[in-house]
Amino acid sequence: MASITGGDKLAARLREIAERLKTGTEVRAGFLEGATYPDGTPVATVAAVQEWGAPSKGIPPRPFFRKVIKGEDAKTWGPTLNALLKQTDMDAARALDTLGQVIVGQIKQSIKDTSSPPNAPSTIARKGFNKPLIDTAVMLNSVDHEVK
Repeated sequence: MASITGGDKLAARLREIAERLKTGTEVRAGFLEGATYPDGTPVATVAAVQEWGAPSKGIPPRPFFRKVIKGEDAKTWGPTLNALLKQTDMDAARALDTLGQVIVGQIKQSIKDTSSPPNAPSTIARKGFNKPLIDTAVMLNSVDHEVK
């Protein structure tokens, strides 16, 4: 019968990797608690209204967030995290932080790219441009991430 020796180094390395993977278990990206407009309105509330619309207020849905989480962007997150774990020597917190930054960029780009349905002519005249999800840029600048 064959015997295997020298597994102590492998076991130690596996324990080290396991500890590094415990440094972060989740990344959240979007509109985090505490992000508000100057008047105190939560940015997440405004983002939800823009995402789903408010027909009674004449606001059509503009699904910028769903485009990211259900679209092609989301399909890249697993492979990106895998590559980041390799690059960071399995440091989950660092890898998830970088992935969070990537997702934030994708959400912001979706906000910038959303052009339909267009703003009402009166809104375009007031703003001076037709970017339906950008007015004061508070929502755009509030997209953030955190690692837990």
